[in-house]
Amino acid sequence: MLITSIKHVSKSTSFLLFKNRYSYSYSYSSCLLVSPSPNSAHPLNLSAKDVVSSFKNWFKPPTNAFLDRIFTILNSPNDASSTHSSELALSHLNLPLSESFVLQVLSYGRSSSKDVLSCLKFFDWAGRQPGFHHTRATFYAIFKILSKSKLMSLMLEFLQDFMGRGYIHSIRFHDTLVMGYAVAGKPGMALQLFGRMRFNGLDLDAFSYHVLLNALVEESCFDAVDVIAKQIIMRGFDNDITHSILVKRWCKQNKLDEALAYFRCFADSGKHVVGTAVSIIVDALCKRKRFKQAATLLDEFREHNVPMEHAYGIWLRNLVQRGMLNGALQLVDRNKLLDGNVPPLFRYNILVLKLLRENRLKDVCDLLIEMEKVGISPDKITLNAILCFFCKAGMVDVAIELYNSRSEFGLSLSSMAYNYLINLLCWNGETDEACGVLRNSIDEGCFPGQKTFAILADALCREGKLDKMKQLLFFALERNFIPSNSVCCKFIAALCKANRVEDGYLIHDELSRMTKSTAMRTYFHLIHGFSKSNRGDIAATLILEMQAKGHRPTKKLFRTVICCLCSTQNPENQFFKLLEMQLSQFQPCSDTFNFFISGAGHAKKPELAREVYEIMQRSGIEPVLKSDIYMLYSYLKNGRISDALMFFSDVRLRRSIGPKFYSAMVVGLCKADKADYALNFMREMRENNVVPSMDCYEHLIHLLCRKKSYDLVVDLVNNLEKTRGHASSFIGNVLLLNSCKTKELYEAWIRLRKVHDETSPEISLLGQLIGVLSGCVEMSGDIESLEDVIEQCFPLNIHTYNILLKKLSVSKLDHAFEIFDWICQKGYEPNRWTYEIITRGLLRKGRRAEARRWIEEMSRKRFDLTGCPKLLT
Repeated sequence: MLITSIKHVSKSTSFLLFKNRYSYSYSYSSCLLVSPSPNSAHPLNLSAKDVVSSFKNWFKPPTNAFLDRIFTILNSPNDASSTHSSELALSHLNLPLSESFVLQVLSYGRSSSKDVLSCLKFFDWAGRQPGFHHTRATFYAIFKILSKSKLMSLMLEFLQDFMGRGYIHSIRFHDTLVMGYAVAGKPGMALQLFGRMRFNGLDLDAFSYHVLLNALVEESCFDAVDVIAKQIIMRGFDNDITHSILVKRWCKQNKLDEALAYFRCFADSGKHVVGTAVSIIVDALCKRKRFKQAATLLDEFREHNVPMEHAYGIWLRNLVQRGMLNGALQLVDRNKLLDGNVPPLFRYNILVLKLLRENRLKDVCDLLIEMEKVGISPDKITLNAILCFFCKAGMVDVAIELYNSRSEFGLSLSSMAYNYLINLLCWNGETDEACGVLRNSIDEGCFPGQKTFAILADALCREGKLDKMKQLLFFALERNFIPSNSVCCKFIAALCKANRVEDGYLIHDELSRMTKSTAMRTYFHLIHGFSKSNRGDIAATLILEMQAKGHRPTKKLFRTVICCLCSTQNPENQFFKLLEMQLSQFQPCSDTFNFFISGAGHAKKPELAREVYEIMQRSGIEPVLKSDIYMLYSYLKNGRISDALMFFSDVRLRRSIGPKFYSAMVVGLCKADKADYALNFMREMRENNVVPSMDCYEHLIHLLCRKKSYDLVVDLVNNLEKTRGHASSFIGNVLLLNSCKTKELYEAWIRLRKVHDETSPEISLLGQLIGVLSGCVEMSGDIESLEDVIEQCFPLNIHTYNILLKKLSVSKLDHAFEIFDWICQKGYEPNRWTYEIITRGLLRKGRRAEARRWIEEMSRKRFDLTGCPKLLT
């Protein structure tokens, strides 16, 4: 049944990897399998429950009803009454307590994923039963269980309790203590106990000596290793285990040549060689990328009839980890031919996991089928890999069914399996289920990867489930799982966007308390959110806090906070309070004063800007050019033209005026609609041999066109040609647009053509363009030739094409469609104005149905449709 089910999965899924832009349900990290369509025919018609059911018999480990009964009793609560009841129930079972039976129970508990504490409870209960005393073997078994579960604190507590017990006389007490501390990773304590033993005339047995020797090697206590190894040899306890541990010692010291020499010497002496020693050397060679030497060693000792299965598995694992997947697959086939044995379970697991990572799901199917055929029972790794397989195949229903059935066969999910399942649920739009799975994973101690948590957080924020995201975040924080800064920043941004800035601030405060680090973007979102809510006091606190955390605010961010403070009831007090705190907490500098001057100007408080400017001078900080420009803008933006002129004169007395300060004055005057003043400063610049910037020309020409002072426009364009060479795209587009509206610009051009020496070919061509667009000159040639003429005058952009489109849509609508296609072919992105020009042209011709389709296309592209419905009424 299992083989049939796997084959069904294989056939009902196209194993074709692709990048999917459109399929939301079956996308997985932009690279996933194509799931079968709902209408595809399934010859076996298997449901998710059928598929999972077919795996259950294979999954379930061999059980022992009698031992299961013991662990059911042991799993009772830990209160006094329950403990008494469970011990009484165990006594009623009349268990045949012996060393072999206790070892059997502990081994079953360890292999069947039973609770470690249940094993410890049984061990404690058995030790208190009349007629039974724990042996060295039973103690070693419980030590291994505790150490494998990384419960070192519990194990050390257990050893302290063991030392205080007075009833243990029938075992080698000191041997057990030495062995216990060695296994617990405390070789220093074990050596102290061993020294006391020797002082009292006691000694370890062979087994305990080897446990101690291995612990010393594991903890890199190499001086002590030599001493203990000599003691073992002197007492005649040395055997193949001794030599394997000493080989491990050379490998841990990165002395592989010495390890090989020692091992070969030992093998050449005719002594028994075990595969463990070969495995240790092979693993060390592979970790240092000496794969060929490892392969030579495998072939060499295979001929000596040394058990090589484990060594081949080690080599295979290293091949897979290094990405040599093809070599690993070849090794599996080769090893089966050489030894006639099926590779062990862990080799299959390594291959299955690696194949999953590479999305080679067909090969995974083949390996699972082979495992079932040859009778290899799966373990936890296999079960997790199969769950990952269904997730990668996009089979969410089967994956969830398998996940919900995990308790039936003792499946505890790995972090990787949880990550795959959560990702699949998110991509499938089932975020509530993904949250439940994530909670379970954290409760079970399997914390998801940051990427998985980020995917789930992104999905919740995108769907607007902010309360669910908030619960999930605090659930994770309570368990000391701290998401990445990017996740927290996205969530806080979503809260601010939803006008829940107070919630965002609470989360920021909690995260700051735990991690003491907040991303700069988070501060931006919170400051803008509180400023928008007119909470300038909190915004000011945050901008100071972010600087204390090492982040540097931008001028725009300071401007936002200052504008918010200046809209309160006591703007001056709030403004100077922030300035005082800023100067007291951080080193005063020109940038700080500049930010406050700029912010006050934008907040329509030029008098505050002037006070900051004067405070700056009194503080001994000389205003720089930026300071003067920001102060000038503060006057000009608020219509204080006379103050601006006086300030300009003051600056002229302190330093020579350069192009940047002149440019600031001209641009500011243009924005203040003071064309006469701006023209005077342009003349002054030319008289002082200062070349005006392109910004000056653009703003002044645009303002003069608005005022229809076309004679001055033509004069400026001629001057521009002499100083800067050619017009910018902005100036060219302004001239063309005004040409479409009126003939006056062309007439001004004609009037002043004889006055000015218009010898430049670009200026002459520009005049012809103005004539064509104004209708005064008939266009010769097609639109393509017109484009060539424009290109010789100034660089084209999308606005240039929109102007041409607007001109053609009035009389030659079909030509306008050609222009639209031409725009797209040239790589430009049509904007809202482009679509609106076409729509208005269609309506003028009475083609309402076509116009409606263009408006629908605008809607699909999410353009602003304000005014578009009126076009159709």
